[in-house]
Amino acid sequence: MGVARHPPLLLFCFMLFFSSASSTLPPFACDASLPLTHSVGFCKTSQPVSHRVEDLISRLTIDEKISQLVVKAPGIPRLGIPSYNWWSEALHGIGIAVGGVQFPGDEIEYGIYGVQFNGTVRSATSFPQVILTAASFNPLLWYRIGEAIGTEARGIYNTGQSTGLTFWAPNINIFRDPRWGRGQETPGEDPFVASKYAVSYVRGVQGDSFYGQKSPDGPDHLKASACCKHFTAYDLDDWKNVTRFTFDAKVSLQDLADTYQPPFKSCVQEGRASGIMCSYNMVNGVPTCADFNLLSRTARQKWHFNGYIVSDCDAVAIMYTSHHYSKTPEDAVGAAVEAGMDIDCASFLLKHTKSALQQKKLSESDIDRALRNLFSVRMRLGLFNGNTKKLLFGKIGSSQVCSKKHQDLALEAARDGIVLLKNSAKLLPLSPIKTGSLAVIGPNANTTETLLGNYQGPPCKRISPLQALQSYVKVTKYSSGCDKVACKSLGSIDKAVEIAKAADYVVLIMGLDQTEEAEGHDRLDLVLPGQQRTLITRAAKAAKKPVILILLSGGPLDISFAKRNPNIGSILWAGYPGEAGGLAIADVIFGSHNPGGRLPVTWYPQKYTRIPMTDMRMRSDSASGYPGRTYRFYRGQTVFKFGYGLSYCTYSYEFISVTRNSLFLKPSDITKASSHSNGSSALYQTELMGVEFCESLKFSAVVAVQNHGEMAGRHPVLLFARGSDVKPGAAAKELVGFESVHLTAGEKAEIEFTVKPCDHLSRTDENGSKVMERGSHFLLVGDSEYKINLNG
Repeated sequence: MGVARHPPLLLFCFMLFFSSASSTLPPFACDASLPLTHSVGFCKTSQPVSHRVEDLISRLTIDEKISQLVVKAPGIPRLGIPSYNWWSEALHGIGIAVGGVQFPGDEIEYGIYGVQFNGTVRSATSFPQVILTAASFNPLLWYRIGEAIGTEARGIYNTGQSTGLTFWAPNINIFRDPRWGRGQETPGEDPFVASKYAVSYVRGVQGDSFYGQKSPDGPDHLKASACCKHFTAYDLDDWKNVTRFTFDAKVSLQDLADTYQPPFKSCVQEGRASGIMCSYNMVNGVPTCADFNLLSRTARQKWHFNGYIVSDCDAVAIMYTSHHYSKTPEDAVGAAVEAGMDIDCASFLLKHTKSALQQKKLSESDIDRALRNLFSVRMRLGLFNGNTKKLLFGKIGSSQVCSKKHQDLALEAARDGIVLLKNSAKLLPLSPIKTGSLAVIGPNANTTETLLGNYQGPPCKRISPLQALQSYVKVTKYSSGCDKVACKSLGSIDKAVEIAKAADYVVLIMGLDQTEEAEGHDRLDLVLPGQQRTLITRAAKAAKKPVILILLSGGPLDISFAKRNPNIGSILWAGYPGEAGGLAIADVIFGSHNPGGRLPVTWYPQKYTRIPMTDMRMRSDSASGYPGRTYRFYRGQTVFKFGYGLSYCTYSYEFISVTRNSLFLKPSDITKASSHSNGSSALYQTELMGVEFCESLKFSAVVAVQNHGEMAGRHPVLLFARGSDVKPGAAAKELVGFESVHLTAGEKAEIEFTVKPCDHLSRTDENGSKVMERGSHFLLVGDSEYKINLNG
């Protein structure tokens, strides 16, 4: 058991703690103005973090050690260590709201985060919900948003309104099923996109450059700490009484390797995230927070993760109470800590770790390991270096929260994410000069709250779509048509129809909100709720000209009726576009911005809901009629395909140059690249080829893209790869590169993609290994394709 071995420091550290805690400064340890600070090992900033942490741990009693294993870590006054709250949210801006989520127990006082908006800072920039930001297919934009969030996080901390700098974002789970209530929080259904998003966002938040370089002023310092969640195969909340607290996800090695794990691997290896959150669910019979293979062997040993691992809130408790994986509370504590989890988002460990130690369910060395990870992150944040306002990031203040720069970025992100799904006869953009009157109809028209999505904070500004449209057209009449998004009554539809008849143009703003899809609440249907379809159809029929339909939602919708209806001229999907979403919608409608977003998820027909959400298989199965999931493996009709999105301009593509059109997979020096003959084909395991050989296969593909329209626009260019024919278990096609480019009217640009055959021209076999197949492969962009031969 640990004991306090440095009693002479007791009085000094007691004074140190209260000198900083009683001031208006943000909490910190190791006040340099006090004489004994420099003699305390964990305060010596000239020493490596690892040495400082060991010194600190050596001074703790066992009770003090255990006290630090929970989300609201208390202070240790005798050592001058202030309290610390590990739980803060920053999904798409500094947030405070989970949205009325029901959790499985009462182990923690929910909703009490490290950040409080109760002082100088009363709000933070609310960027679009992640699913809309993903539609921009622009990693630099994602990085800039992360950078702004990290800056605002540090600014709030420096004002003294925060007791933590660890933020539990991004959510990089795959949007596997269109009904998932939390799909809105993710970058979509593609693992490659989710991986790129994770890396870009984390680098921005933590203070690295876009390309991953650390700051020369502090290579081991974090501006703020990002946390990749939820590890892993978590994408069901509450569907037909199957909840995330009891769900056992049955996942194949194949699907784990090429769908569920890649975003987390990238987040750790390329993004260098300092946190991971293990999820509520079990995977193949083992709770993720008790899975040594997942947390220790994979994340720490194989991926070299350097940070802390936190449980989702109450996840350790439910191993005992809901999963019944552990016979006693002590068994649950031992399983989680020994697996590699470091901190409990609850108080379960606080209650049961002492008895678990006494029962030898875990050892003190396991606790010390967890403390090393936890205190290392706090030290990397600069919280043990004295007054943080005098250090790196110390000059960031309240003026950089809700700055004009950040609010402009929120507007840019909302504009660039909006997807134009239909534009018959070029109805849009409307002319603000020629539009004499406007009817704005729908339950989402006069709201600011719905724009924010979940995990929102108080936004800098609030402007509804209705208010933004009124700034373009003075004669604008409004009717909700439905009292709420659920739209269970037809009572207000007649008024909506009347104003639709009289207006020059009609804008219908419909869709979903957090009552229809949210954390803890999955959908049962993909159609618009209640009487929304009736409202849309009747208003469109009454209008003088084809109407404009705007959809706010996180998840896909089956709007086949609107797609086919000639009275509906244009359809825009605006996700949950954040604080500037109302302005962005109006700017797109009236041509101040040319839409260029592309769908990051497949939009399925309603009949897709026949498939149980609990079926985790990605690949289709013709024998059972299972259609598969996402654009890579789904074999069925769609409402709109992944990557679909129109513009006010048309674009053309052409392969200008490809540095290789043939690759040879059997050079004389690669003797271990075993091939398995299968008729005329051969499979080569990329792992056996080796990193050096795989690197030697890389080549460049240059694509020319031209804007043939009369407006400037930002346009995402998506590069796919596919085999000559789709083998069983292989994807129909895979996204292997994307870049967002801004082109003026008539402008042409060339984009260079790096193709990595071992990653991009391979597939995953049933054992979870990457294999390359001899034969023809194709690169695809738009309607253009380029053939690559893999010769064995």
